[in-house]
Amino acid sequence: MNTIIELAYLVAAVCFILGLKQLSSPKGARNGNRIAAVGMVIALVATLPLLHFTTAGVIIIAIGVVIGGAVGSIGARMVKMTAIPQMVALFNGVGGGAAALVAVAELLRFGQHPAFAEAFPSVFSIVIGSVSFAGSMVAFAKLQELMTGKPITYPGQQVVNGILAAAILGFVIAVLAVASIPFSFVSLMVLALVLGVAFVLPIGGADMPVVISLLNAFTGLAVAASGFTLNNFALIVAGTLVGASGSILTKLMSDAMGRSLGNVLFGAFGQTHAGTAAVAGKEGRSVRSGSAEDIGTLLAYSQRVIIVPGYGLAVAQAQHAARELAEVLEKRGVEVTYAIHPVAGRMPGHMNVLLAEANVPYEQLKEMDEVNDEFKNADVALIVGANDVVNPSARNAPGSPIFGMPILNADQAKNIVFMKRSMRPGFAGIDNDLMYDPKTLMFFGDAKDSLTKLVSAVKAA
Repeated sequence: MNTIIELAYLVAAVCFILGLKQLSSPKGARNGNRIAAVGMVIALVATLPLLHFTTAGVIIIAIGVVIGGAVGSIGARMVKMTAIPQMVALFNGVGGGAAALVAVAELLRFGQHPAFAEAFPSVFSIVIGSVSFAGSMVAFAKLQELMTGKPITYPGQQVVNGILAAAILGFVIAVLAVASIPFSFVSLMVLALVLGVAFVLPIGGADMPVVISLLNAFTGLAVAASGFTLNNFALIVAGTLVGASGSILTKLMSDAMGRSLGNVLFGAFGQTHAGTAAVAGKEGRSVRSGSAEDIGTLLAYSQRVIIVPGYGLAVAQAQHAARELAEVLEKRGVEVTYAIHPVAGRMPGHMNVLLAEANVPYEQLKEMDEVNDEFKNADVALIVGANDVVNPSARNAPGSPIFGMPILNADQAKNIVFMKRSMRPGFAGIDNDLMYDPKTLMFFGDAKDSLTKLVSAVKAA
């Protein structure tokens, strides 16, 4: 029986790896999810013979499965595509919290003086899982706009965080070296939860893609540690895969923003200070605005159009209208592609998911490095709700908060159509010089309504 279980875990691990590989492309993402889900089912079924069931235990497990399955399936079906980031944050946090609770249960089972090899993975899981849970809940609240998305800071914040970290280290030593008693590891969990909240509060909405990715890695590491505690091969593999991939993605996202991970986590980026000139509008400078008819004609008689989607497109649920505009243009012989910045939206891959949901052909989705050289040959760069990811200040203004961040070269297109609700700045809180470029036409309004008007205008051109 043990051999069969180990083989089942091996098959599950292979499914996890293949699923993760498929997730690297929008084209294979759905199959990747299915393969990974099959792997999880295999791992769960294989684990059942290892459990020592009691009547009460069976009832509790059944209740948990019913409640968890209902929440997961209903939530996933009802959530809007724009709310996927906060759903990911919420589910990720639940995973970290579950790992921490399992670790607490195991410490209770081990007694007051467990072996170091038994206690250390549990303590690690409690700390990392609790930080992930609390931090993910704060991230969810910010993304859901239950609280401000701006950095929340106060004097001496880093000192307080340092004291919390020192207290956590003290309780870790107490559990490992003195005695594993409930007061010690429950206090450890509470302090880790407080640290998780304090850790995410000073991080602004612009940095949420990096935070979500990092917290996802934390949850994976906590689950892997729980696997060592339970001596479960499937948990070790699954948690390690999540932890490793999340860590790599966090590094890639930081690089895409042109900032170090330390600056993302501790820089309070996006905080507005009184009197900061960078946040103020460019007085005395004017912009050109165009009508739907003018812009529709410009698009209709172009040869190449590059659409740059941003969070404004997601908020307006305009992905279907964008696809319809692209199809109308293609019928007129216009070549249309989509330029995807790594941090466009509120989480890694957000734009890819939105556009895939609207059945935009995968071949038209081009990442920043692939598409940037094509802007100079584009007749029109159509920016739909994006802002910071096309801001030339990242290249030209050494004093700008986003200086050094790799951006899409939309300013190199022959013509630029900038679709926004208003002249308000993006998450970074700074003006975008691209809006004042002589080549730029502003088209104000809700992205979905504006794109629908452009579809009609192109058909009439």
